[in-house]
Amino acid sequence: MKFDMLIKRAEIVIEALPYIQQFHGRAMVIKYGGSAMHDPQLKEAVLRDIVLLKYVGMNPVVVHGGGPDINEELKRKKIQIEFVEGLRKTTAEVMEVVERVLGEKINQEIVHLIKKNGGKAKGFCGKYGRVIRAKKKFGRTQDGREVDLGFTGQVTGVRYRYLQHWLKRDDIPVLAPVGVGRHGQVFNINADSAAAAVAGFLKADKLILLTDVRGVLDQEKTLISKIDRSKVNKLIAQGVITGGMIPKVECGLQALKHGVKSVHIINGKIPHALLLEIFTNHGIGTMVEK
Repeated sequence: MKFDMLIKRAEIVIEALPYIQQFHGRAMVIKYGGSAMHDPQLKEAVLRDIVLLKYVGMNPVVVHGGGPDINEELKRKKIQIEFVEGLRKTTAEVMEVVERVLGEKINQEIVHLIKKNGGKAKGFCGKYGRVIRAKKKFGRTQDGREVDLGFTGQVTGVRYRYLQHWLKRDDIPVLAPVGVGRHGQVFNINADSAAAAVAGFLKADKLILLTDVRGVLDQEKTLISKIDRSKVNKLIAQGVITGGMIPKVECGLQALKHGVKSVHIINGKIPHALLLEIFTNHGIGTMVEK
């Protein structure tokens, strides 16, 4: 029995070999969020898997979220939390909290855990590194009214050559979704949008979005393994793709438009979800293609 198990393990490694060869030296942007950021065991496992990706020759770049942590800190400070059509209204007071939570807490913790698991990492947030360039983003209500969202922003550029410099040094760049404007003002950016932009500027082979759901589901709640733009638009129109999944698939389509080869939406609550999606024939989530 033990011998059979060893053979099975060897077969798993052999199944991974073509993917290791195919993606050797290629950039992969991983949007790190959801339960995988808060469950201690999952957190350790995900970051260990990212270190493994680097050791087998791939170039992972991490873009992390932090919404629940920001909300918790805002509640503790009794600062109003307000969203407009899913976008956070970021006052100057909120922006201070966003920078502190994302940069001083979450970003540094991720860098620490990567190093703890044998990898090299470099953290960036807002003015530190000025990796993400941004401008002010306006929201819009359901009736079409424009809303000032304060210091909420959208990506206008990415210092991709600077990121490539760190990748060549064998570092794993870890980016907080905080951008910098032309006049030095910092902006709070949706993490999915930031990850899609970074992937697009790097012309990454893959953009992987870690979520708390299996991926895109059809009318019968069955996982859709592969989906393209026309199918996405059809399912949104039919009300099958709804809620928080809409911005995820839209970010994915935007990344594909800017040169990313494939986008993967996977359940980060599954142990070793990244490895199962990248290194197996069938994967575990939804792959979005052109």
